[in-house]
Amino acid sequence: MSAFLIYDLAPIGSIVAWSDGTPRPPERHKKKLAAWETRNSKGRLIRKQGKRGAGNVSLSPDFTLHEGDFGAGGVIAIRIHRTFSLDTELLFKVIERPVLGAVRVFDRAGANAELVHLATNRQAAEEWLTRHGYPNAVLEEVTADEVAADHVEGRAAA
Repeated sequence: MSAFLIYDLAPIGSIVAWSDGTPRPPERHKKKLAAWETRNSKGRLIRKQGKRGAGNVSLSPDFTLHEGDFGAGGVIAIRIHRTFSLDTELLFKVIERPVLGAVRVFDRAGANAELVHLATNRQAAEEWLTRHGYPNAVLEEVTADEVAADHVEGRAAA
């Protein structure tokens, strides 16, 4: 599916895979494999941003996926986020959607909020917040209406 459909249909918290359509190189080709993996991977959808601008600069809508974390001893040193414009030629697929009753933890309210955690329920989300301290956090439960919106106009979102 296109980036536009991911932006339009995939709920925040979904696991989304992206691909350039090329076959995976053999393991022995380390450099080719590393380059291929940057164009073919997956991550959790953490933010959608609409068209915005400042002065003469105008940015098109995009979405951001959290690909992974690097660190040790429970300390995250680097977070890998990938932001995709809606005009990218990459292909996308929703691998997994958040389940009914799951609770999204956003870093703040508003259109630029970013998902920082997806908990199985409200109690787990509140417990996670006590350990991670986002003072402006907003909790949002995945609703039945959102799960039912997986099928739009008779077509599946994935």
